[in-house]
Amino acid sequence: MRERALRWLFRGAVGLSFAFLALPLVLVVATAFDASGSVVFPPEQLSLAWFLQFPGEPLWVRSVANSLVVATGTMGVSTAVGTAAALAVRRLGGRRRTAVVGLAVLPLLVPGVVIGITMLTFFSRFGLQQSYLALVIAHSLWATPLTFSVMQATFSRFDWRLHEAARDLGAGPTRAFATVVVPNVRAGLVVAALVAFVVSLQEFVIALFLTGPDTRTVPVQAWNSLRQGLDPLVSVVSTILIVAVTLLIVVAGVLVGLDRLAADT
Repeated sequence: MRERALRWLFRGAVGLSFAFLALPLVLVVATAFDASGSVVFPPEQLSLAWFLQFPGEPLWVRSVANSLVVATGTMGVSTAVGTAAALAVRRLGGRRRTAVVGLAVLPLLVPGVVIGITMLTFFSRFGLQQSYLALVIAHSLWATPLTFSVMQATFSRFDWRLHEAARDLGAGPTRAFATVVVPNVRAGLVVAALVAFVVSLQEFVIALFLTGPDTRTVPVQAWNSLRQGLDPLVSVVSTILIVAVTLLIVVAGVLVGLDRLAADT
């Protein structure tokens, strides 16, 4: 009886924790369907009026497109660099490995304001302070340590004797990695890419320094809108991105396997 009570207590605590984490998302989604012109919870009357109005708002449509472009670029750069770094660190040992791992995660300890100001100063010298390139590189500084950590954990569980066997059978380094290693660490690569994509999609502080009228991302556009009042379109765009990310995770889980995806998270 005691073990059963503790088990149910643990399950209840986990359920309350998930409910607490999901509550802000529920509030945002609920306010997006309110028919009034203000953000109200619970909604007085459900309507899709604001969703229908969204395509006619060029600033919001552009900001969504900008966020997707920057997040996709960050995903590609961070996944490639993080994977390469994890491969290189695997060959190190002892203190050298500890030192390199510490340096790799160092950007996570730097405040976003510092990174934003530094990147703004650097890219201003080349006239790129409001470009997609500046945003992708700046976001990659935060996303790459996370992809590196994911891939390092993934590579630690891979049996590298398979790679050595492929090399012994005549495969070159690139072919052995592409045909033997990649299929076995596919779940880790997907998780790393998803982490980088989401980190870039929600990043605000750095983007506030580096975006301009043509490269403004959703968080910056939402901040500008909320400075003037509660705009229901903020909830609408947030709901669209929440649904898009959820569908992306579901599709990745179907393609890779939910059990393998969860194991590498």
